[in-house]
Amino acid sequence: MFSVATRNFVEEVDRGGALIPVCSLNEPISALSVVVKRKGFWFWQRPKYQPTDFNLSDLLAGDAPIKPDVIETDFIKYSGTFGDNLQGSINASFINNSVNVAGKDSSKLQSSFGSLKKEEVDVQKLLRACKGRVLDMSHCLIQQVKEKPRRICVIVKERIVTTQPCSVIEEVQQGGHCGGNCSPKISKFLLKENASLSKDSNVSMEIPPKTTIAYAVIELEIRHDGHFELCLVSDVRGGFEVDGPVKMEPLSSSGAQNSLQQELDNLKDHFQVLSGLPAATRSALLQLLSQLMQNRAAVSALQHTLEQVCLDKKPDLSDLKVTESQQQNIKSIVELLEQSGREDPAQGGPATSVLTAFHLLTSTLEELPDDGLAVLGMCCSPEALHTLERLVQCVSGSGETPQGGAELTQDIFEKTRHLFAVSNVSLKKEGSMLKTEITPQPGHLPLVVCMAVTSLASLARGV
Repeated sequence: MFSVATRNFVEEVDRGGALIPVCSLNEPISALSVVVKRKGFWFWQRPKYQPTDFNLSDLLAGDAPIKPDVIETDFIKYSGTFGDNLQGSINASFINNSVNVAGKDSSKLQSSFGSLKKEEVDVQKLLRACKGRVLDMSHCLIQQVKEKPRRICVIVKERIVTTQPCSVIEEVQQGGHCGGNCSPKISKFLLKENASLSKDSNVSMEIPPKTTIAYAVIELEIRHDGHFELCLVSDVRGGFEVDGPVKMEPLSSSGAQNSLQQELDNLKDHFQVLSGLPAATRSALLQLLSQLMQNRAAVSALQHTLEQVCLDKKPDLSDLKVTESQQQNIKSIVELLEQSGREDPAQGGPATSVLTAFHLLTSTLEELPDDGLAVLGMCCSPEALHTLERLVQCVSGSGETPQGGAELTQDIFEKTRHLFAVSNVSLKKEGSMLKTEITPQPGHLPLVVCMAVTSLASLARGV
């Protein structure tokens, strides 16, 4: 609940910026705190951050600590309400009976953080304080981070903190109604006319002053002898000397279509692995995944589980912070993938190719904005996915395609337009044509949504 509130906050005030949402009230975040940054398995994935119990002074050789100068300024006054509604009904009539079933789910999350302050480390004074200092390379944290792949050390340079008691309130309402008129010839079922079931929950969390809700970091470039530099430029990445600095080039709108098509062509084998699975397996995977897509935490839990399996580790599903039914869905997905690998020796190992292809799919889903994930979750029927796949070909190709008559309903068009919009792609109708355009400096989101749709459509092929 708290992590959702902080993520919503960052999305609203600094989307695509440097702020990182705090995931837990128990995370120790202060000026110059050391945080471990874990790079994604795929290049388009956003990194994940794990705060530690240490600060920069704890890692330095020598006894003289670094005392940062912190500049405090007023930030904003923030209050936000986010919610969604899902409802549906089924009516069935038979010769001797009729049944109607209706369900409705709604949730609302209200975050009242109040007046917020920004605390920033004076970077120029920090540079002077670090001059000539070296890290203790024998420190246990440095040793453990250095041994792990794709992990680097960063320090907190800025944080957003509360200044007064504030709250996060979550309200969930779930309800169902079942009514019917059944023939007495049916003896196996007892259907009470106009039966209903409802479940409500209201959770309130009081947050004290001086609570960190978001922060920004500076990466460290660490040499073998312990000397280090602060990475002050956005296209310079930190890490240990063995890794070397990494230069990142953002995807620009100029030539973006060609770049997208090239990346999709490079991943063609992954899509073919998914479409080559047995129809029953693909159908089951698509159904299980579409259920998990209704909840971002469940998608993240699935992604974490598959990453552990890809690294030949046995994940503990009981540690996942999801419901029991979501745990079961995740377990079923893993079992289906492993079984598919065993049944096809050509995969070259214990489901390596199948797991990797499905891991690619879940990686793209985790990278989608909340709105994009929700919309795509509502478009998981084979018909909708095949239509979306045609539009992906439009995005990565010429940028325009015929509308396709009745195939593109107004409902699918509106959902697709929203899905593309939150992924930095515009979709519009011009006469009988559909046209797409990638916005300037779109980052990886256009590629992410194209990969997600193509992977899902591969599962839906022939289903």
